[in-house]
Amino acid sequence: MRVLIFHGYLLRGTGSNVYTSKLAEALRHLGHEVHVLCQDRDPRDLPWVDAIGTWAGSGWEVEVLREPVRATIYRPDIGTLLPVYVADRYEGFDARPFPACSDAEIAEYVARNVEAVRAVAERARPDVSLANHLVMGPAILARAGLRTAVKIHGSALEYVVKPHPERFMPWAREGLSAARTILVGSLHTGQSLWDALGAELQERTRLGPPGVDIEQFAPRAPQAAARELQALAEALAAGAGGHLDEAGEAAQEAGGADAFAMDHAAAGRALQRLDLGRDRLVAYTGKLIVSKGVDLLLAAWPLVLDAAPDARLVVVGFGAYRDGLMALQRALAAGDLEGARDIARAGRALEGGPRAPLHHLLTFLDSEAAAGEAYRRAAARLDDRVVWCGRLEHAELAHVLPACEAQVVPSTFPEAFGMVAAEAAACGALPISAAHSGLAEVTRTLAAAVGDEFAPLLSFGVGPRAVDDLADRITGWLRVCGDGRDRTRAALVATARERFSWDGVAAGVVAAGLGRLDELPLPS
Repeated sequence: MRVLIFHGYLLRGTGSNVYTSKLAEALRHLGHEVHVLCQDRDPRDLPWVDAIGTWAGSGWEVEVLREPVRATIYRPDIGTLLPVYVADRYEGFDARPFPACSDAEIAEYVARNVEAVRAVAERARPDVSLANHLVMGPAILARAGLRTAVKIHGSALEYVVKPHPERFMPWAREGLSAARTILVGSLHTGQSLWDALGAELQERTRLGPPGVDIEQFAPRAPQAAARELQALAEALAAGAGGHLDEAGEAAQEAGGADAFAMDHAAAGRALQRLDLGRDRLVAYTGKLIVSKGVDLLLAAWPLVLDAAPDARLVVVGFGAYRDGLMALQRALAAGDLEGARDIARAGRALEGGPRAPLHHLLTFLDSEAAAGEAYRRAAARLDDRVVWCGRLEHAELAHVLPACEAQVVPSTFPEAFGMVAAEAAACGALPISAAHSGLAEVTRTLAAAVGDEFAPLLSFGVGPRAVDDLADRITGWLRVCGDGRDRTRAALVATARERFSWDGVAAGVVAAGLGRLDELPLPS
């Protein structure tokens, strides 16, 4: 089969980027010919990429990296504006949320991509095509004349289409009109889609979650995990070397040419602070935005430290709310609850959005536990016991997670699928996730494997007791030892390997692109 995939972003970093890269790699592994349209600036270092197409005014110039060519990356010329779903930084682009783009700018972005897709389709003659996200990929493929499968990742639906229906609902409907199959990562995402765009879409909607590279994300023996983490830290720290001076920090903030290398060097230095001989690591990996609930995790960490003084939180990610989270940590460490309340009251204003209070965080900050001496004493250690790593490549996470005892997914906003939870499980780290949306569906799968004794540790409710309950789950797992811990880790690994492989995901995408609805499971 010849498969065309439209993904307007990079091939590393965030969830849909990783999905596209791993899907293309799996399709190639299964013997298909793959053609991916994206904006990745350096795809040649991806081992599955055989050729790179560059737009040359009215057609493609293709550079062959290796024979036979089974996977080709094409980079449409879209100018400097890259519309995104949440505020982000993309080197070389003016990355601007869709609602902040004018109608004329969006029309130009779509038109340039349509021209590029038509040229790829004429060259490749695809049997199957896939568009990522609800907007604008499906509309672009529809205007290029392709019948397609559409993968709903959640961010376009929740952050763009639903909040701004008058502008973006027509684009979504146009794109889905050409869709043979609509793939969702969970029943929750399917329900959100049907509620927004109509129940008639259920007939074409099927389950299509992302997968896990079960060879890359795998458990390690403790000593091997420690060696891998140390080697990664040393390699990253050596990449750009030295402490960032003011000019370096300014270049990093501006997203200059050396910013990514600087990010990696800073990540290496942060990882070098970890001591697996005495630290018990718990990880967060994901965007640093309000919706991810990292504020709850930070507020919970002194409760964890009071029960487990050797616990250390490793935060991997970047985003517009990083400064707000750092300010929250400083306030908590200083015992400044009123300063922390000010941060909680500001809410999304600290990431560039409207002022809106973080109610669950405020509830905890007003509690007796937060005002207690034990909490203040433990919070004073936050600067030492929380390590901020910044940006890491997805493959690099596979060297971090096996050294962690747990990973927390505290999102307060709906998630299409809990891929980071599945990856943690594949490494033998307990995934502790918010009990909602696609996260809850992954948790149910894992809970059935670990049994009644440890299943309650896998999730916590996002409500007034969110901070306390999250701390309770983390400390509950850190107290488990011996055979119970070994059995639970083995069950997590086995279930992840059985349920979340990429080859299975790729086969499902081909069936979806062909419109073979009866071969795909219904969301349930």
